[in-house]
Amino acid sequence: MHTHEWSCRIKSVRQKKRLVKTDRDKQLIKLDQLRAELWQQKRLLPLVSLEHPYQRGWKRFFVLQEDLKHSPRIAFYETLLAKINTVEYHYDKSFKRKRRRIKRYEYEVKQQLLREFSTYSWHANNVNLTDDEKACFTCVETFDVKARCTDVKYVFTEPWRYRLKVTPHMVTHVKLMDVDIERELSFINNHIDNHNLEPRINLLTRGRGYHWGGWFYERDKYINKIKNISRYSPKEAYLELET
Repeated sequence: MHTHEWSCRIKSVRQKKRLVKTDRDKQLIKLDQLRAELWQQKRLLPLVSLEHPYQRGWKRFFVLQEDLKHSPRIAFYETLLAKINTVEYHYDKSFKRKRRRIKRYEYEVKQQLLREFSTYSWHANNVNLTDDEKACFTCVETFDVKARCTDVKYVFTEPWRYRLKVTPHMVTHVKLMDVDIERELSFINNHIDNHNLEPRINLLTRGRGYHWGGWFYERDKYINKIKNISRYSPKEAYLELET
């Protein structure tokens, strides 16, 4: 009998399972990369002007006060406003929102503030504030009761120099839509959602330090029906499970 020498080792059952899992992880990484490329292509699509613009609610933003339009520092405050201005949109011109009180609802005007900077944004200086512009801000420390920590923000000290202005929000341009990109994105998102692949993709691409909001919710098939029914007697709980 002739003996044959094999050129490769025969893989064990454990190695085969590991290869299958590794190959599946590589496919998930490629799927995430493809989704990112499609999102980038969708984001870079040009805007198309509408033949008939239409109004979609109202928008509110800050403008200079009337008495400052003749001030010698008007250019300074206009340049600063372009960096700290905020825009909000609402379906109602009054910008009122519903607040629930005891057994009733009340409407109040939604508050809008100029842009505030966190400690990181202040030192990073992403908006390129000059030294003269930084002198118009002050450091404010507040205690967050929910997070149980001190929150430090840099706030504009002269908000009275600006006032709110409400104008109609006119839609004049829309994003060009690519049917092929939308179809492929929809297929990928449905596949990830139906098989609950987002936590595994985040673990492979972003590591354990990435916290995804969906991890705090249980999927329907993993919900324990016996949990949180201690207010019933054992017999009532059994009857509820049967129904």
